[in-house]
Amino acid sequence: MKVMVLVKATKNSEAGVMPSEKMFADMGKFNEELVKAGVMLDGDGLRPSSAGKRIRFSNGTRRVIDGPFTETKELVAGYWIWQVKSMEEAMEWARRCPDPMPGEESDLEIRPFYELADFGAEFTPELRAQEEKLRAEMDQRRGS
Repeated sequence: MKVMVLVKATKNSEAGVMPSEKMFADMGKFNEELVKAGVMLDGDGLRPSSAGKRIRFSNGTRRVIDGPFTETKELVAGYWIWQVKSMEEAMEWARRCPDPMPGEESDLEIRPFYELADFGAEFTPELRAQEEKLRAEMDQRRGS
């Protein structure tokens, strides 16, 4: 099962406050454990929403909205993509994570990815073949 672990933003992350040397070291050690266990597929930190943009889709129109975005608790400061056997395994790893936002209340949110089989009959064999072809091409570009 593949999951995305979202590090939710805080007031300090949205203000662009950089992690301490200790936080970098602690998180680096944790990431090393994830990689050695074959769990971590990807992960990174995100700049504050002031550096971002949104595209709002509404009734066939598209509108660009410049950051910053107001609801900090709904924003993401970073992420991991993990390959785990179950949600329970993901929770075990998440419990071992260093506090990502020391001195502030913070959350990790774990969300499973859809699997192709989850989409039902609407995801026809032709659409599945197209998706598999695109995934293979992306893997090839990444050198996987």
